[in-house]
Amino acid sequence: MTALCLVRHGETDWNAMGKLQGREDVPLNDRGEQQAIMVGEYLGRSKFNAIFTSPLLRAKETALIVNHFVGHLPLFVSNDFIEKDYGQASGMTVGEKNSCFPDGKIPEMETFDHVGTRVTRGLQLIRNKFPEGTVLLVAHGGLINVILSLLSGGQIGTGKTKLFNTCISHIVTEGETWKIVDYNRIDHLKSFGKVTSI
Repeated sequence: MTALCLVRHGETDWNAMGKLQGREDVPLNDRGEQQAIMVGEYLGRSKFNAIFTSPLLRAKETALIVNHFVGHLPLFVSNDFIEKDYGQASGMTVGEKNSCFPDGKIPEMETFDHVGTRVTRGLQLIRNKFPEGTVLLVAHGGLINVILSLLSGGQIGTGKTKLFNTCISHIVTEGETWKIVDYNRIDHLKSFGKVTSI
């Protein structure tokens, strides 16, 4: 069995402003770095074989901070887990997006099916590389929501679930597919403000 711990990256200034980031390479802000430390401390109690991350800065920064606490594990950067491309809506708030594109048709936006194809490929790669392992994946809200939607038959995830920064979700292999164990957990943020430095 392969077990996968999904972590959304820490907060960025664009998150705080409610902007769609997509492929824009926005770094963590101070709060995001604190969140990454807190999720790292929390996950430090668990054993992982490796970390995978999106190539975007906010995910890589979160992964590097978390890796300090989980044992300086092998870290793999994968384009399969890059955030959804929001096309011409990138950089807009949700309100601005809805105003500019009231029909929901956004030029150059990556489709759900396209994201699903590449994320399925990425999950298969992890499964093949660590068939009996436990892996940490640091990625993005839109990307993780596609995974949750695919595995739940659309009951949760894209269009239904708002994922918090540094939330934790768990999925495991079951036969030829994956199943959701839990999602959007933020237990580690309950004591926000009591942050240690690295």
